[in-house]
Amino acid sequence: MRSESEADRRCQDGPVTPPSAPPAPLPSHTDPMARRAAGAVGGAWGRRAGIRPSGWWTPARVLLALTTFTLLLAFAQKAPCVTGDWTGYKQYTHVCYSDVVPLWSDERLDVGAVPYRDTAVEYPVLTGGLMEVTALLTQAVHVLKSDWPEVVVFAALTAILLAVCGCVVTACTAYASRRRPYDAALFALSPLLVFHAFSNWDLLAMALTSAALWAWSRRRPVACGVLIALGTAAKLYPALLLLPLVVLALRSRRWAPAIWAVAAAALTWLAVNVPIALAYYRGWQEFYAFSFQRPTERSTLWAIGRTLLTSGPNASDATYWVPPGTAVAVALVLALAAVAWLGLAAPVRPRMGQLAFLAVLAFLITTKVWSPQYSLWLVPLLALARPRWRLALAWQGAEVVVWILTLTLLLGLEPNQSARGIHYGTLVVVLLVRDALLLGLAAQVIREMWRPELDVVRADGADDPAGGFFDAAPDRFVLSVPRLSRPADVVRSGPPVG
Repeated sequence: MRSESEADRRCQDGPVTPPSAPPAPLPSHTDPMARRAAGAVGGAWGRRAGIRPSGWWTPARVLLALTTFTLLLAFAQKAPCVTGDWTGYKQYTHVCYSDVVPLWSDERLDVGAVPYRDTAVEYPVLTGGLMEVTALLTQAVHVLKSDWPEVVVFAALTAILLAVCGCVVTACTAYASRRRPYDAALFALSPLLVFHAFSNWDLLAMALTSAALWAWSRRRPVACGVLIALGTAAKLYPALLLLPLVVLALRSRRWAPAIWAVAAAALTWLAVNVPIALAYYRGWQEFYAFSFQRPTERSTLWAIGRTLLTSGPNASDATYWVPPGTAVAVALVLALAAVAWLGLAAPVRPRMGQLAFLAVLAFLITTKVWSPQYSLWLVPLLALARPRWRLALAWQGAEVVVWILTLTLLLGLEPNQSARGIHYGTLVVVLLVRDALLLGLAAQVIREMWRPELDVVRADGADDPAGGFFDAAPDRFVLSVPRLSRPADVVRSGPPVG
């Protein structure tokens, strides 16, 4: 393990590997799945490929180019639906449904309504703010080009702004990975990004989350806390990053940076939310009231269990059910407590990315609302936690099938369209496969926490590239688990397993 002075020096370096350092590991050289896939396009990158840390085609620019290509595919995938003319249920048959198009009118943005003041938006304030900014830009463009339908302009501008956020996710994930920037290709080339980049406004929160992880990796705790709070003001899940910060602070006894981050997050969240809450309380609280009152979403374990118990596998759709809020809260707390226990009981301090991935996955597994695009949250975290392609692509493939079958089910619920739909039981089978693959990913992450010599990120002697103040920090507190623990002096031995 590197000494703390070495870690400090590396933390001050830029995110791009200096020319004198070894080249950044390429997935086509280090990952069996990526190596075989590279054979379809001429084989793995060679030494004459023109990708040099000191040249114009830096790893970051290569990754941004890949992300741009994927986002163009994502826009083409949604393009058939941007006019809002969904005759013949085009949003289902063309698999191009996006919340952006109907919410243009449902949230009364088309008539100039201001979120929270004039209409109760079902999203936190930063997402509502992005919707309002995009609506104002749409009105400005419509003045200049009045023959363009406003909903098309709104959808296009939303896609452009979210595409910028997608590029931020890639860049920040690459920078947080430090010597392994190409791990971010797991997000840049994600099949889920093609189908869900523009399904909703999730890329805004994802960009802020990834930026927070980058800030922490650069030892900027206040900036990290501010970005976590801004992400939480767009979607709630970025707040889960505070759990790994606290767990790793307890293990290393380096409390000050974590306290600064938590304090900055709390103050920033209040600064963003309190003015809106005071001015437009009814509109502001709608998101929280709506979240509490919402029934289970069909892809959650809550909905699956309730429907199978009450209606059986031949049900046309999930049973309408609002589970007790206390039960949902207890399930989430227990799942997060399990993640915290794993973080404290592992024989060697886990990496920040590993705990962040497990925390967000714990939320998704226990939540009563798992919209299909939520799964995209996990992809950049997986790139930090376990940058291996085979199981990651299998899981994402299952997610794509879940999305297609969900739209097929919704098509069958429309009048006179039942013959074109599917039973809910068919969707449940794929959902359970998806959940099993996610649990398999979690099991692999936990296995590598217990056996760090199998962790590809730590294979070259690194500790935690995204760990910031925790990188190369000593373990000062470890829960005693005799049957599971392993000696710390063997954690770097042996090559990683494929």
